[in-house]
Amino acid sequence: MAKKPTDWRKRFGAAKPPHVVTLQSDFAGVKAGATMLISSPGDIAVYLAKIPRGETRTIERLRNELARKAGAQTMCPVTTAIYLRVVAEVSLRDLEEGKPIADVVPFWRVVLPDSKVAKKLSCSADYLTHLIALDLARPQ
Repeated sequence: MAKKPTDWRKRFGAAKPPHVVTLQSDFAGVKAGATMLISSPGDIAVYLAKIPRGETRTIERLRNELARKAGAQTMCPVTTAIYLRVVAEVSLRDLEEGKPIADVVPFWRVVLPDSKVAKKLSCSADYLTHLIALDLARPQ
């Protein structure tokens, strides 16, 4: 039986609200006792939308800035990657359905063509490069 395609919009909406936890044990390179933000696709989408055109951010910077804003020491690297993919896939679907690039969350400002997250997307690295070029070329 074929695997049912993921409903990225449903995953976007089904995520729990952002919350901060204190780690009881080491997790994904974060030491026990640290406070860690578990964000949401919505918060990540808002962050991405605020990055000025022509600029990029690293995933580490995104994690640090959102963690600091939430009063946490760090942001979960695992859910960050998952939620970045969710946001990216929703944006890709929006573009596929004809939404103008200016009205789509610009995930390519953090998810660069050679990143680990990009390798999991439903589009190619060449298409990501194309989106970056389109974004830069559009009028202010």
